[in-house]
Amino acid sequence: MALLSVNNLKTAYTSRGKTFYAVDGVSFEVGENETVGLVGESGCGKSTLGKSVVRLIKPAEGEIRLEGWDIAGMDDRQLRPIRKSVQMVFQDPYASLNPRQTVFQILDTPLKVHGIKNPAERRKQINEIIDRIGFSAAALQRYPHEFSGGQRQRIGIARALILKPKLVVCDEPVSALDLSIQAQIINLLVDLKRSFGLCFLFISHDLSVVRYFSDRVLVMYLGRIVESADHSSLWREARHPYTRALLAAVPEADPGRKIESRLSGEVAGSITETGCRFRARCPIAADRCSVEDPQLRTLPDGNAVACHLA
Repeated sequence: MALLSVNNLKTAYTSRGKTFYAVDGVSFEVGENETVGLVGESGCGKSTLGKSVVRLIKPAEGEIRLEGWDIAGMDDRQLRPIRKSVQMVFQDPYASLNPRQTVFQILDTPLKVHGIKNPAERRKQINEIIDRIGFSAAALQRYPHEFSGGQRQRIGIARALILKPKLVVCDEPVSALDLSIQAQIINLLVDLKRSFGLCFLFISHDLSVVRYFSDRVLVMYLGRIVESADHSSLWREARHPYTRALLAAVPEADPGRKIESRLSGEVAGSITETGCRFRARCPIAADRCSVEDPQLRTLPDGNAVACHLA
C-alpha cells in the first residue's frame, strides 16, 4: 500500500463570484521511501496541491489517503494526531519562521503541541536534529534574523523533521537561495532521506533540481497532471509536448545544442472551456485537441500521459 494516495482531488478558489479549480481532478501516489517530483510553470497549481496534501487548504472534492486514512474531509481536531506524519518545508525561509522565537522555541513548540511533556526528552530530540542539519547547540539561542537564507532553510527543515514524519512536502525549498546554497540544501535532503527513510513530494519549477532528487516525476499544467514518468525515462523520452518544452528550456553547457521548442503565451491565458488546456500553446495541436479533453492514460511501460498525439 502506498504511503500517500491522492484520488480525483479538486481544490477551488472563489474570486468575484466565480470558482476556479487550481487543482482539478489530480490522482497520484507516493510509495514508501520514494521521492516524487512535481514540476510545472508558476501558476499551474503545484503549491496549492502541496498545501492540500498537508491540509493547510481544505480540498473541495476527492481523497487524500495517508497510511490508509482519508484526511481530505477531516476537521482540525481529527487532523491533529495525523499532522505529525506529514510536514512541510516552505519556499520562503524568511517568512516561514517566527522572528520572535529562538531556534530552540521554534523546534520545541511542535513537540509540546504533540504531547511530549518531558523537557529532557524534548531537549534530546532538538539536539539530535540540530546536529543532523549541521548546527551547533549554540545556534539554539539565536533568532532567525541572525542566520543566512540557507541557514534559515535548514532550520525550516529541522522543524519539519522534529516530529519524525513519514512524508515531507517540499514547496520550492531552494528557489529563494543562491545556486551554491541550493546544492547544499539538496544534498542535505538526500542525506536525511537516507538516514530517516523519508518520503518526499518535491515541488519545483527547476527540472534540473528535480532530476537530481526525484525517483518519479509528475508534470502539472493548469491544475491537472499531464505526464507521469519515472526519473530516467522522462528525460530520455518525454511524451507530452509541454514536458518536452520544459526540458528544452533547461540550460545546458552545450553551445551546439538545438532547442526544439519554446513555449509562447501565459499559463493563465490559455484556459479553454472545451478540449485540451494546453492546445493554445501546443506546437502540434490538431483539430481533435480543440473539442476533446485528453485523459491521463497509462502506457505499456507504466508511465502515463494526457495527450491525444503522444
